[in-house]
Amino acid sequence: MPDPYGENYYSTYSAQPEKQKKERPLLHLGLFIITFITTTIAGVQWASASGGPYELGELLTGLPYSISILLIITFHEFGHYFAAIYHKVRSTLPFYIPFPPIPMFINFGTMGAVIRTRTRINSKKAMFDIGVAGPIAGFIVTIIILIYGFLNVPGLDYLIHIHPDYLEPTYGKDGLALVFGDSILFSFLREIFVQPGQFFPPMSEVYHYPFLCVGWFGLFITSMNMIPVGQLDGGHIAYAMFGDQNHFKLSVICISVMFVFGVIGLLDLILEINYGIGWSGWLFWALILYFVIKLKHPPVLDSTELDSGRKLVGYFSFFIFLISFSPMPIMLSLPQ
Repeated sequence: MPDPYGENYYSTYSAQPEKQKKERPLLHLGLFIITFITTTIAGVQWASASGGPYELGELLTGLPYSISILLIITFHEFGHYFAAIYHKVRSTLPFYIPFPPIPMFINFGTMGAVIRTRTRINSKKAMFDIGVAGPIAGFIVTIIILIYGFLNVPGLDYLIHIHPDYLEPTYGKDGLALVFGDSILFSFLREIFVQPGQFFPPMSEVYHYPFLCVGWFGLFITSMNMIPVGQLDGGHIAYAMFGDQNHFKLSVICISVMFVFGVIGLLDLILEINYGIGWSGWLFWALILYFVIKLKHPPVLDSTELDSGRKLVGYFSFFIFLISFSPMPIMLSLPQ
């Protein structure tokens, strides 16, 4: 999953230096364990709205969050990994990226994970398969977790236990409110699984519910990685499907749109104009893509066109991007 800084499947390493490289399973295992710890603590923070310190019993309440988010990350990364094995491309195991769950700071205990290829990818078919396998595998797990979350939403008492003043008229009037943005798929699942009259938390409280929070995060990161720019998952897929020039045009269009919406979001945040569109995070993400990940895709010396089956899977992956995408994913609502 969804490393928000992209995943580099294209490597300039030749087969010769690869023989000198050794696998480091303890490093991968150690990063996984540290990420499990940081995501568990983050899960307690999201669920309890408390910055700690925590007792052992409280830490156990973070397990639904940490296990769920690591499932999505692991399936995503091993989707890439096994596709690489299928095409005889040497690849590392996933490097899990922990992030310290700082109190009063928006984070999810992890920056995702990344794999690295150690031999060159010489065909568009292999590039496509490796690129698309991760998002689809992670998306399937995300849907399962989301459906479980929608079917097992605890009653209002759960939220009142976290915020005893939730039903008071003054609740939320004196501080910032964190609001998760909706997406087409999240809204669709809510319409299907939430019965009329059933309590369901507003998007300003949904992060207290671990399975809904992780499911939302899975959709968010899937959509971020599926943007057809550079060496993001969507960039690999677009390059293999549409070729170098069309891929670059798509990259420029996407970066331009993100930049404009990021500037609008930033102005809205500073001047409180309340446009109702844009998110300042898009500006940061556009700059990361432009200066770090770059717009162009490294060349793959293969002019073979993808078969119709792979093209169909590719279009489906971009459909996943559209229904998972939230134009204003994370908003801070000012005191009223």
